[in-house]
Amino acid sequence: MRPQSQRSPASAARHSRYFVLSGALAISLVVGVVTTVTSAPATAQPTTTAAQGTPQLNLPRVRLTAGMHLIDAQVARTPDQQATGLMFRQDMPINEGMLFVFDQPRQQCFWMKNTLIPLTAAFVDDDGTIVNLADMQPLSTASHCSTRPVRYVLEMNQGWFARKGLKAGFRLGGEPFTIRR
Repeated sequence: MRPQSQRSPASAARHSRYFVLSGALAISLVVGVVTTVTSAPATAQPTTTAAQGTPQLNLPRVRLTAGMHLIDAQVARTPDQQATGLMFRQDMPINEGMLFVFDQPRQQCFWMKNTLIPLTAAFVDDDGTIVNLADMQPLSTASHCSTRPVRYVLEMNQGWFARKGLKAGFRLGGEPFTIRR
């Protein structure tokens, strides 16, 4: 699974389906402010992992909580890590997932290109509150977006949240979800 920025049909024709330049980057370059990019630009080379078609398994991890349930989440912070996401994974342990961390809240959109396992994405506010959930099918380029700007997206095996009775409005716990001041 990888983030997919929203774009117009004309813009889509100019961008690779593999990497999309965030509109925020173009704006920040004009005003001279450096911001992070949610995915790599179309001209960027794929990561070694993505180029080889192998999953990334050695990202830093964070322990999250969902009530009494523990989640072992890999953390994708860089554009390359986010672009690769959970692509090429054949399976994933039941309480494992991937937390995508973005520098600024914005509408986040994800697709499943080269992702082999069905996933549920939880779009999460800064305080850990689930904004909305989206079930996503393997190998699909259908876009799944947050209903409002968020900084975090947590991907788990499809159905994990439903089996635990977790819905929009539920608050996840863990170090990333501290209130920023």
